[in-house]
Amino acid sequence: MPYAHTIGSIRYTFPTLADLLAKATPARSGDVLAGIAATSAQQRVAAQIALADLPLTTFLNEALIPYESDEVTRLIVDTNDTQAFASVSSLTVGELRDYLLSDEATPERLSALSTGLTPEMAAAVSKLMRLQDLVLVARKISVVTRFRTTVGLPGRLSTRLQPNHPTDDPAGIAASILDGLLLGSGDAVIGINPVSDSPATVSRLLRLIDQARRRFAIPTQSCVLAHITTQMQAMDQGAPLDLLFQSIGGTEATNTSFGVSLSLLEEAHQQARSLKRGGIASPTDDPNAPEPGGENILYFETGQGSSLSANAHHGIDQQTLEARAYAVARHFSPMLVNTVVGFIGPEYLYDGKQILRAGLEDHFCGKLLGLPMGCDICYTNHAEADNDDMDALLTMLGAAGVNYIMGVPGADDIMLHYQSTSFHDALYLRTLLHLRPAPEFEAWLASPASLHLSFPSLLP
Repeated sequence: MPYAHTIGSIRYTFPTLADLLAKATPARSGDVLAGIAATSAQQRVAAQIALADLPLTTFLNEALIPYESDEVTRLIVDTNDTQAFASVSSLTVGELRDYLLSDEATPERLSALSTGLTPEMAAAVSKLMRLQDLVLVARKISVVTRFRTTVGLPGRLSTRLQPNHPTDDPAGIAASILDGLLLGSGDAVIGINPVSDSPATVSRLLRLIDQARRRFAIPTQSCVLAHITTQMQAMDQGAPLDLLFQSIGGTEATNTSFGVSLSLLEEAHQQARSLKRGGIASPTDDPNAPEPGGENILYFETGQGSSLSANAHHGIDQQTLEARAYAVARHFSPMLVNTVVGFIGPEYLYDGKQILRAGLEDHFCGKLLGLPMGCDICYTNHAEADNDDMDALLTMLGAAGVNYIMGVPGADDIMLHYQSTSFHDALYLRTLLHLRPAPEFEAWLASPASLHLSFPSLLP
């Protein structure tokens, strides 16, 4: 059905729900590239007003992508918690915004609401919000996950220690791990993006982390961010895998382009769970020493523009599709989720302003849907952005209660060739906002075990 709003003498009509959402989206280059963005500020305002008056139940009755042709749509519809939705079922999108900002929307009520909202509802309400609104609501929500460390507790900020190396050199990786640990980074995960996507490389890098973790009783978890099928092969070969990683998107076609499906994710999830890793290990070099199993074992990365770059967007704006990816993540109760907000490039988020908005939108939508959200606060070198833009997003995400950020040596990833956040950026945010690492990691930093770290001892 068409949607419309009149401003002055001009009546703006939006033929579909997808078109209404696209036209209501704050400006970004990806939607312009897709040919679906508002063509004027006045048209965008008209779409936002029409969207504000839209009943939330519309999203339960009109699928953006047909149920029959998209497994992400089926997941969203089939898992929607109608009982949780009942508390807001009479509201419009605009009224939902007012409710979220009100004192009535307590942390407990927002937690209970999360499974009742669809990703499209979360995306829709975010389009009506200022940056301060996105920060304020997300700040109310705590999503806590556990493996060897507990991430997401109020008053805490964790980091992914990202020791990438352009040749997967163990010495280079070990040097970066040592640097990060000495600066208090790594309580969310030590996660390596490998150059070589092979089971042998994945196994070797996982053993490097696992040896150091066990030797110094470091409460953290390891991850090598290869394709999920490569990690499954590594598990078959006995690799000490902690967190299972995969990039995901908001449509079935996007995930197909990544070489994954919901059934494959479930198969890998069960395989990783069967390893029963987790818990805080005592100092030992025995790779077969038993550990109690962790509660959350998946790590997902997302990013606005992935569906467009895969030609799998179905004419839907990139921010709504990003929110739909969170339905996939939510289904598997992950340990970590983060949007790699500026990584794809200026074709999708042109400058620092668009990256700032997108990062806060993604964090808000993920938290609202019940996910443990982190953010890779980043940009590519050909984007109209710089470190000052990242400082602004870093600070606002800290105020919004982000679960974790990246820790990259010097903030410059020498393997992936993009700019992220450094170990010192995490120290800045912890100092500024009086935040602390995960409790298990904080205790380890103060223990004698952390004092014996050395470069040679981290080498395999």
